[in-house]
Amino acid sequence: MNLIETIQGSYVEKFYPSGWDFAKIDQCVGNGVEDASMRQEFWHEDFKPIACESLDEFGVLMGHEIAMEIKNTYDSKIKLALILPVGPMGMYKWVAFFVKQWKINCDHVYTFNMDEWSDKAGNTLEGSKNGSFQYAMEKGFFDLLEDRTVPSNQRYFATKESLPTYSEKIHAIKDSGGRLVTVYGIGRAFHIAFWEPHFAEDYETDEDWLKAEYRIGAELHPLTLEQNAITSYKSRTTLMSAYANTVGPGLYYKSDRMIGGCDGILGRGMQWQGLSFWVTLRHGPTRWATSTYVPTKPGVLYYLKDLAGPLEPESN
Repeated sequence: MNLIETIQGSYVEKFYPSGWDFAKIDQCVGNGVEDASMRQEFWHEDFKPIACESLDEFGVLMGHEIAMEIKNTYDSKIKLALILPVGPMGMYKWVAFFVKQWKINCDHVYTFNMDEWSDKAGNTLEGSKNGSFQYAMEKGFFDLLEDRTVPSNQRYFATKESLPTYSEKIHAIKDSGGRLVTVYGIGRAFHIAFWEPHFAEDYETDEDWLKAEYRIGAELHPLTLEQNAITSYKSRTTLMSAYANTVGPGLYYKSDRMIGGCDGILGRGMQWQGLSFWVTLRHGPTRWATSTYVPTKPGVLYYLKDLAGPLEPESN
């Protein structure tokens, strides 16, 4: 017996988003890097998943990809808008490394943090406080760039005051000939940023859903809370908020390029991101699983090869 066979009429059925087809989700799972590279009919011609042997390789390659966007726009003398995550994070030290090695600066770069913990009304922690995504970005990226960093007045964070202004600022950059690039991770519940699967209920069509640019005080799915409790809070779910401010598909799916990373390996044979990775690659676009639109856009998705499987249960 498995979840697909036993879920109907159970409490578990109420827990998961109503639009999830578990049989289809399970059919997405392949077996290894070769399967993950098999192009699907809905993939953009310039989308490509790239396997990494180690977390170190993952950080270098993803960091180099982001740094090249900064360098190319610097050389072309155009503005660059970056929508950025806090997770994954390991690539940021390599972005800083390459930028400093190449002796370029980030005066032309405008950053937009994709999300931030909040309360139901969208109020966030003070940016200087440990636990906020702003704090993580300041310490884990901007400070590492030293005197070549993004100007402080060109860094935007997902507060309830700032988030609604993202669209106008990003469109102004693109209208001036600039470029929009989104860097992202993929959530356990298939989210990009904190755009959760149950938000799909609020839109009549996928087209309406694709126009949504942000949410203030968005209610998070329990799978997202548990994912973050494990990866960021050392299991302490009690320290977390059930809400966040977040950008939506109406912004990041308008990107000129998307740079993704899946590094959800926990060690000792454990992981949390393999199913999310496979659904992203193979399900096909649906508003019930935000990341399924990723392959329809130009870009690259770096991933640790163990996420490709085999995704089989342990024998002990």
